Amino acid sequence: MENVDIVVEDRPTRDQLIGSGLDEDECLLGLYEGIPLPDRYNYDLVLPDKITLFQVSIESMCETEEDVIREIQDTVVHEVAHHFGIDDDDLDAMGVR
Repeated sequence: MENVDIVVEDRPTRDQLIGSGLDEDECLLGLYEGIPLPDRYNYDLVLPDKITLFQVSIESMCETEEDVIREIQDTVVHEVAHHFGIDDDDLDAMGVR
């Protein structure tokens, strides 16, 4: 993968939640912001796409350190899939949460 930053923030912003179709009281674990590879045309000299992991959201879903590690792995796979143009319906059909 090229031109993709992966960052960790405490929590999603209100705008990130709303942009993801979630209510403010719902949990967002990660977010891909960018143009998926299949949708790109003349994609030169642009800022990197961004995958954000939300630490507090992930930790609140987990009971153990092993759970946190597993959730991070699952969330990264999910967001990287979006980078490659795979949407949530396709992920569900593949059995990826």
